[in-house]
Parts: sequence; structure tokens; C-alpha cells
Amino acid sequence: MKGFSRLVYPYIVWAAIMIIVPMIMIVLYAFTVRGNDVLTFQFTLENFARFFQDPIFPGVLWRSFKVALITTAICILVGYPCAYIFAKMKPNNQAIMVLLVTLPMWINVLVRTYAWRGLLSYVDLSSEIRVYIGMVYNFLPFMILQVYTALSKIDPALITAAHDLGANGRQTFLKVILPLSLSGVVSGITLVFLPAVSSFFIPKFLGGGQYLLIGNLIENYFIQTGDWNFGSAISLIMAIIILISMYVMRKLDREPKEAEVN
Repeated sequence: MKGFSRLVYPYIVWAAIMIIVPMIMIVLYAFTVRGNDVLTFQFTLENFARFFQDPIFPGVLWRSFKVALITTAICILVGYPCAYIFAKMKPNNQAIMVLLVTLPMWINVLVRTYAWRGLLSYVDLSSEIRVYIGMVYNFLPFMILQVYTALSKIDPALITAAHDLGANGRQTFLKVILPLSLSGVVSGITLVFLPAVSSFFIPKFLGGGQYLLIGNLIENYFIQTGDWNFGSAISLIMAIIILISMYVMRKLDREPKEAEVN
């Protein structure tokens, strides 16, 4: 076992270089003024104050949350029925449908977004609608797969028992199937909402630069304006919000499981 434990060392080094060090740099840039020398850091909260004092930046943040919430809601409304239909099919047909859902994910997300950009260029739609189409298309498979996994794990004997006790189809769904599949819904919300709220290339390519989200704002300050300090502050604010959202999702995911045990 000790020999196998050494195999984790390369991953630890990779994680330190690719995750920990960049996060430390972001925190350092966020709390310092622009143009610091390596040996004379000047710490400040001005970057965070600037974000909240200017009404434009909180407005962009709220727009990002609105887009992520609507995208997640659409993915639930479309993804749950699809997953439910898949779970009702024969095993061979289920495998085919899951393959069809995951097949587009084999192609790079940038290529898929560019493809939608070309298709939507022939349709007269607003920038906002184009962004929603791209968001839902790219994140819907995550919702379908998570819900389908939860539905496929439900013991058919529970459904049979519900029918034997006099429950009709609607009552069986509301009292048995839906509660037991909520863990998949919560996992799907996590996999859709978190990347949607921080996405930047979908609004950039499909919105034509006219629909600015928080991810685009961070990209602009890092690449175009070169203000890494303010860009890091926005990134840190976004990271904190995402961590809080993940904590809430984990709490919601734990409650259905505890209910199942009880």
C-alpha cells in the first residue's frame, strides 16, 4: 500500500502548481494596488469597494445569476421529462438514448458554440435569446444524465408496492418517484448552475459582445485592460459566491438522502 500511495505525489504537485498557486496569486492581486513591486506590496480593499460602489458591476453580477437561474430552470423542465422517458424504456433503448445525449459532449464546447453561432446567424433573435439557447444546449445533458441516473436506481418494487396500496400513476410519481429522484435534480442543478453563472465564451460568441456577464467582465479586465488587481477581486467575489452555492447544494443533496434513510 505504501508503494501505491506514492502514485499520488505527482497529482499533489500538479494540484499545487495548477490550482493552489494560481488561487494564491488571485488573492494577492485582489488585495493589493496596481503596479506593486515584489518587495513593496500595498494592501487595499479598494478593488472590492470599486466593485460594489459602481452600479454597473453588481448589475452584471445579477444578470449572470438571472441567466444561470433561467438556464437551470429550463434544463429541469426539459431534462426531467426526457430522463423519465429514458428510464421507462427497455435497457437497450436506454443505452441508445444515453449515447445520443452524450454524443454532442464528445465535441469541444467551443466548436459546438461556434456551430450554433453559424446556425443562429440565419435567424432574427435577440442577443439574450441566443445566449439562452447556447446555455441550455451545452448544459442540458448534465441535467438529463444526473436525473436519469437517480431514476434508474429506484427499486421497481417500490412502484409496484405503491400501486398495490391503491396509488394511481400521479400519486405514485409525486409520492415515490419524485422524492427519490430529487438527489439527481440537485446534482443536475449543481452541474448546470455553477458553470452557467461563470460562463464567458457562450455570451461572447452568441451574444456578439452585447450581452455582458460576470465571466466576460473578468476576461476583459485580465486580457483587454490589463487590470489584474480588479479582475482578481471580481474573480474572488465570484469564487466565494460559487463556494456558498456549492455548500447550499450539498445541504439540499444531503436532505433527500437522510429522508430516504429515515
